[in-house]
Amino acid sequence: MYNRAVDGFTKRLLRRSPSGLLFCGEQTSSGRFKPEMGHLTCFLGGMLALGVMHNVSPATAERDLENAKALAYSCYLMYRSTQTGISAEGMFFTEEKPTVNSRATYYILRPEALETMYYLNQITGDPIYREWGWEMWKGIDTYCRTNYGYTHLRNVNDKSSQEDRAESFFFAETLKYLYLLFKDEKIVDLTKQVFNTEAHPLKVF
Repeated sequence: MYNRAVDGFTKRLLRRSPSGLLFCGEQTSSGRFKPEMGHLTCFLGGMLALGVMHNVSPATAERDLENAKALAYSCYLMYRSTQTGISAEGMFFTEEKPTVNSRATYYILRPEALETMYYLNQITGDPIYREWGWEMWKGIDTYCRTNYGYTHLRNVNDKSSQEDRAESFFFAETLKYLYLLFKDEKIVDLTKQVFNTEAHPLKVF
């Protein structure tokens, strides 16, 4: 099932922007392709890297790891391309760099991009993912921090657009992946443990 799904979105949804950035777009029910990648989709880089680490599909391992790295870079640029250094909920890939979808300008403390940085750092050992993660965190810490915690932004291109709310997954996932990304010790052994959708580590069957 995993291999069929990966082959499907690799062939149908992975595209290149005018500047060559790899992204995973969307397909409407009518079959029309949308050159937009949501922040949620940034989990794909980590998922592909995990698939390679567990040798799920040896025939496509090289392709999948390269795609994982390229998607991680695109997600990093989704952060770097805004006024706050934080990715919007939806970003278009129709120009040289990612641009904010005017209908999805917000950031609600999502973890997916940082999740992928953690997985790729753990699996490849490349410190660049720590560096990218640190830059991403600086934007969050600067513009989402309040006197009593962290909050949403209505518009990632407006530095003073804080809301008065936070998601529980910020503590369960976003901060956890950041902690694990910057910790020198490998607290979680990805060959023996797996994170569920809310980043709780469980033993692999």
